[in-house]
Amino acid sequence: MAADILRRLLDLAASLAGLTLLSPLFVLIALLIALDSPGPVFYRGQRVGRHGRLFRLYKFRSMTVGADRQGPGITAAGDARITRVGRFLRRAKLDELPQLINVLLGDMSLVGPRPEDPRYVAFYTPEQRRVLSVRPGITSPASLAYRHEEQLLAGEDWETHYRTRVLPDKLALDLAYLARRTLLSDLALILRTLAAVFA
Repeated sequence: MAADILRRLLDLAASLAGLTLLSPLFVLIALLIALDSPGPVFYRGQRVGRHGRLFRLYKFRSMTVGADRQGPGITAAGDARITRVGRFLRRAKLDELPQLINVLLGDMSLVGPRPEDPRYVAFYTPEQRRVLSVRPGITSPASLAYRHEEQLLAGEDWETHYRTRVLPDKLALDLAYLARRTLLSDLALILRTLAAVFA
């Protein structure tokens, strides 16, 4: 219980500080998106959160408007729905920054299993659904291991490959982490994530 309170305090402090410090970058990215393609600056995709509750995940829009209704809920290398600016944002992981808003709102945490599209959560086994016992996060062991996931998804049946091979492996990695999770391991994972982003 104490660890949960400390995690939430860390989430609040980090998300407030991050949103404040990164606000000039947010303005610049918003301008680039608006100049590149028509549509809103933010994408608000439906995701499955703690205890199976649905919430809206904030991202900078990196795809054409309505892309989530025109194809799979995940993207593969060379996806034609990704905009020119979107390709840069996704490569640099800058499209993920608005998830600090979700952390501030309590939908997400800094560390936790990545929130998934309901279309894929529907395939979870009872064991895999244990990842829904905690808040989803911006980073996790699985998101680090698969930080170049789009490059792994290629070929004609890449969505099936994601659902039957990649997603189960990601869930196994995160479940193993949750079994031994501590506040210190969360802090270490945040540092590893920052190092990977700036490497």
